[in-house]
This record gives sequence, C-alpha cells and structure tokens, in this order.
Amino acid sequence: MSSTPAPGAAEERGETPVPFTADDYRARLARAAESAADAGLAGVIVAPGPDLVYLTGYQPTAITERLTALVVAPGREPVLVVPTLEAPDAEKAAGAAALTLRDWTDGKDPYAVTAPLLDDGGRFGVSDNAWAMHLLGLQKALPGTSYVSLTEALPMLRGVKDAHELARIAAAGAAADRAYGEILKVRFAGRRETDVAADLAALLLRFGHSQVDFTVVGSGPNGANPHHEAGDRVIERGDMVVLDFGGLKHGYGSDTTRTVHVGEPTDEERRVHDLVREAQQAGFEAVRPGVACQEVDRAARKVITDAGYGEYFIHRTGHGIGVTTHEPPYMIEGEELPIVPGMCFSIEPGVYLPGRFGVRIEDIVTATEDGAGHRFNNTPHEMALVD
Repeated sequence: MSSTPAPGAAEERGETPVPFTADDYRARLARAAESAADAGLAGVIVAPGPDLVYLTGYQPTAITERLTALVVAPGREPVLVVPTLEAPDAEKAAGAAALTLRDWTDGKDPYAVTAPLLDDGGRFGVSDNAWAMHLLGLQKALPGTSYVSLTEALPMLRGVKDAHELARIAAAGAAADRAYGEILKVRFAGRRETDVAADLAALLLRFGHSQVDFTVVGSGPNGANPHHEAGDRVIERGDMVVLDFGGLKHGYGSDTTRTVHVGEPTDEERRVHDLVREAQQAGFEAVRPGVACQEVDRAARKVITDAGYGEYFIHRTGHGIGVTTHEPPYMIEGEELPIVPGMCFSIEPGVYLPGRFGVRIEDIVTATEDGAGHRFNNTPHEMALVD
C-alpha cells in the first residue's frame, strides 16, 4: 500500500474525508505512465469517466460529443485536452496542477490538437468508456496507432487503494451497514419490492451516499435471479428476500448483500442460508497477500459444490470496488492475478433455486499488510427475520 499516513477515526467514520491533493494525483499519473511502459504501451488515453476522476479529480458537468481526453505517456508531461468552454472547470480540478491543460475551440479539429501528443505507430491503452467517434477520429489522424482497452491492458490501474481511499471505502461500507440495520425495522409483508427498494435508497442517501447505484430486492422466486431488479411483486409471509444495495459515498463505493426471511423459515431455507454463510466465510479466510484471486472463488465454491448445490451457484464470487462499484480485480476461476494489500473486492457467494428462492451474502473485503483479510461490512451474517 501507499506510505500515506493511517487515517484518523473521524475519516474512517466518513465525517471528514481527507481531500486528495495535487501531489496525490501527480503520483497516480506517474504510476499510470510507469504501468503503461511496463505493459509495452506508448501511453494511455483517458476519456471522461471514473478513470479520469481517479487520475485528475476532474469530472465534466456534462459529457457531450466534444472531445475531452487525458494523454499520459512515459517520459512526458500528462496533458488534458478539453473544449475551451469547459477549460475553466477543468482548471479548478484538484489534480489540475499535476498536468498541462490544452484547449480547443468549436469549429477547430480536436484531433489535430490531440494527435501531436501521441506517437504515430504507438499502441495505447484507452479507457473503456471512450466514444467510438473519438477513437476513430484519432485513428484517422494517426493511422499507424493501435488501441487496447485499459481493463485488458492495465486492469489494476485503480486496483490498489491508499490509506485515504481505504478510509472512504470503510465509510461507505459503514453507511451501507447502517442502512441495513434500519431496513430490518420496516414492514416487508404486504408491500411491493419497489417499496422496500425505495426505503433502501432513501437510507443510503440519509447515511451520506451521494449516489445510489442499485437496490436489489428479490423476494420469493425472484430471489433466484441474482440481478433481479425490484418489481411490483407483493412480498408475502414465508418469503426469503435478497437485499443487495450500494452506491457511492465521498466518491467511493459500497456494496453489500444480506438475505432476510419474512416470518419463520423452513428447515431447508435455514440449511441453504447456513451453507452460503459458510461459503462466504471460506472465501474470506482465503484472502491473503500473494494468493491468486481465483483461490477466493475456489474456496467459496467448494463449500457449495460439496454440499450438492454447485449448479445453483451461477456467478463469480466477487468483483473489485473503488470509484465504481464494479471494477477489477475479479474473484473468478482463471484469474491468477495475486492479491496485494490495498485491493478491495466483494465476496458474495450465492445459491439460486429456480422458481423457489435465492440466498446471497456479501461483504466488501481488503487484504492487509499483516496477511489477513479485513471486512468493510460488519452486520450479522445470520438470517434476520422481518415482519
């Protein structure tokens, strides 16, 4: 991890997040250039979106057809190309002092401004959300260039968090935990899934989230669909209900899942819930520096498979989290990337019985320097009974 000092208690609670400075962004830009060189790239081209926010602190108020692009290349000063009318906002970004701004006016060719920053014949990593028209425009100006997605070329560009990033993720996780504690107090039976989802969204905002990304409420048979969106189904007594929710607080993500039951569960429902809880714990215990990401998936999946439910665990065990709620690394078979301290990711095994019910339990976890895993979600894993 970074040598950044450990955050204070107030920062961990999310009350006073330490602002990122120009030096923080300068270090991120330098790491991006170094990582590009190590990957054999001539540089990276970053469009508006999470990569740009991470590297510069700049997020345009509106993303339009006008070209905005950050160019980071080994041995060169990073340059942010922006439309002239947006330059004043870009100059106010926290990382503006760490780069050079170059603007272009309407009626001019933005690719003529950007092309001199690139080596014709070079291979560049491009942020995944870059517009095709902009990439094709650059390729037309520099036909010898080639491009690869940043997720493919530099999957860990944002993967390892420093102490202040970890504090923000901790604060987001704590806020999601508080939302879960409150949702257990509301009535479930006789209300629609969308009603409970709205309650969850309001609670996330109440506890400091600036953005709600998802509030999955899967009741009864709907819980057997891992990405079921809350619908008009009326929740009934006897339903298992999967609650998966998260968003951004102080610019960093939360994502947690708990499965509750309306009234008393059956013996089978308890057995499946206990199985998923055991699998989630096994995945957590597999977390340590140097272990391949796939080992977390293997540990959780083995528990479920050995119990005879392997065919009903139909997704990866986890995903990274940071300035977005889903990002590399991924806890999945075949991912041999080693876990390092400061990586943050979910562990969320599940069992989904079609037409009947589903169970998922999820925490956000990081690997620590002392070799152990650390949870950012600390609500009970036991099945909660709701009315």
